[in-house]
Amino acid sequence: MSDERPEKPLPELRASDADRDRVVERLRDAVAEGRLDMEEFEERLEAAYTSRTYAELEPLTRDLPAAGGAAPLAAPVGAAGSSWPARIGGRGTSTNAVAVMSGFQRKGVWTVPARFDAVAFWGGGELDLREANFAEREVVINCVAIMGGIQITVPPGVEVDVRGFGLMGAFDQRDSPGPAEPGAPRVVVTGLAFWGGVEIKVKPPKHPPSGPSLRKQL
Repeated sequence: MSDERPEKPLPELRASDADRDRVVERLRDAVAEGRLDMEEFEERLEAAYTSRTYAELEPLTRDLPAAGGAAPLAAPVGAAGSSWPARIGGRGTSTNAVAVMSGFQRKGVWTVPARFDAVAFWGGGELDLREANFAEREVVINCVAIMGGIQITVPPGVEVDVRGFGLMGAFDQRDSPGPAEPGAPRVVVTGLAFWGGVEIKVKPPKHPPSGPSLRKQL
């Protein structure tokens, strides 16, 4: 008997992150080629990220021709100059930051966890997400600013949902990140500002990162 593996993976086998990424890239190409509209893309993208087996992944591209079957348009990329899917996934660099009559800073290449707690008491903090990776497609940043301030900077194209409560303080989002880009993460900002403030800014990254190089630095 031959012990060679079949040419095609068995449907019940578990899919890897690389398998999911390949499906996502094909879906992105299909959007650029005009084969999928944005609603279909979002539905299939969500299904791809939650798929566990090949049997769940295979139907997502079953009705799409193989990549290269036609001359595709350039696939959309994130505002930071890299493929958003390549920047989503992994373990958070840290889960919290606290500043008591002092300050904290998270910037450059780091991984935002599914939930990050930030506290500033008579102090200040800065969270810069422009070159960051994201553990999940939706992350929650819970801010508590008491007689202090926290600044969050995101790149254009990221969806931002501000839900914080200000008591003699404020959650201030002056800039619009613009339309959410396909596959871009969603950042939910919650918490309390008491005699303090939480400010969300939108700025392009100083050094546009690429997905593969980011991974190597983690």
